[in-house]
Amino acid sequence: MAELTGAALEILAFGVQADEKPLIERAFAGHHEIRCLDVFLNQDTAPIAAGYEVICTSVNCDLDNRVLQTLAAGGTQMVAQRSTGFNNIDLKVAERLAMTVARVSYYSPYSVAEFAWTLAMAVNRRVVRASIRTRDFDFRLDGLMGRDLHGRTAGVLGTGKIGEAFARIAHGFGMKLLGWDIAENPACLELGMSYVPKEQLLAESDLVSLHVPLMPATQRLIDADALKTMRDDAILVNSSRGGLIDTAALVTELRAGRFTGVGLDVYEAEAGLFFLDKSLEAIADDTLARLVTFPNVLVTSHQAYYTEDAVGQIVDATVRNVLDYKAGRRSENVLVPRS
Repeated sequence: MAELTGAALEILAFGVQADEKPLIERAFAGHHEIRCLDVFLNQDTAPIAAGYEVICTSVNCDLDNRVLQTLAAGGTQMVAQRSTGFNNIDLKVAERLAMTVARVSYYSPYSVAEFAWTLAMAVNRRVVRASIRTRDFDFRLDGLMGRDLHGRTAGVLGTGKIGEAFARIAHGFGMKLLGWDIAENPACLELGMSYVPKEQLLAESDLVSLHVPLMPATQRLIDADALKTMRDDAILVNSSRGGLIDTAALVTELRAGRFTGVGLDVYEAEAGLFFLDKSLEAIADDTLARLVTFPNVLVTSHQAYYTEDAVGQIVDATVRNVLDYKAGRRSENVLVPRS
């Protein structure tokens, strides 16, 4: 059990991937001790944090009312989240418990934008299917025909830093750009992007990519009606948050033979599945089990951010957040300030 007093802290980090561990340990060296666990924080694992003033969490950790209550009872006073998203944290409860919460407000937007394009190109050019065939020495081209993206239309839902990076790549392909957001990005306008209503973007885009945060206003932004608005031969990519898409409605459209391809790096019920080895277990999630069977769907396990550059920036920002907490400083990363 860690002590709650003294200048140096012993920090408990949940949900640490094997590739992340040396980066995290190296970044905290000389500042504070850190203990890395591969288990995720939830109601069952929260008691492990007893005695740790500061804990470090990932986006697939669950910090609901019960978990936060358990953490507070054990002496935890700060949560340092290793992600930009924080929809997994009940901020109102954290504030009531006088618990400081900080996140990483910025890391390489290119990591996610480039991976979104990786998904788009993979489903468009049937890369996964082709790879499986050639492993069996089947070199036929039947069913592998894709489309040039040059001259077609890319619709970008959310034109912040990541959406802008995605749009720049689309511009490099020679695509027409449509955008949708609460505010126009001048950099995207310079690329020739036209901002239009969401319904128009969905109806006119050959490729739709999601880059908006998950919040009540964007929950299931792509619902059954939105999916029906899209072109039958469109490509849909989501590298942001799984809750942006009504997955059951998406399965219904896929069963009807719609969409050239769908690339998903996130899934609305990914907690308890993604980042874990479930290969020897029966998957109880019928929607996900059905989704991965479609030949025009590619699902990856929330890895868009997972580059040396981005993870390094995330870890460095997390260290700064803890140092700021100890020094009583407040930065733009703080979601719930120290009371």
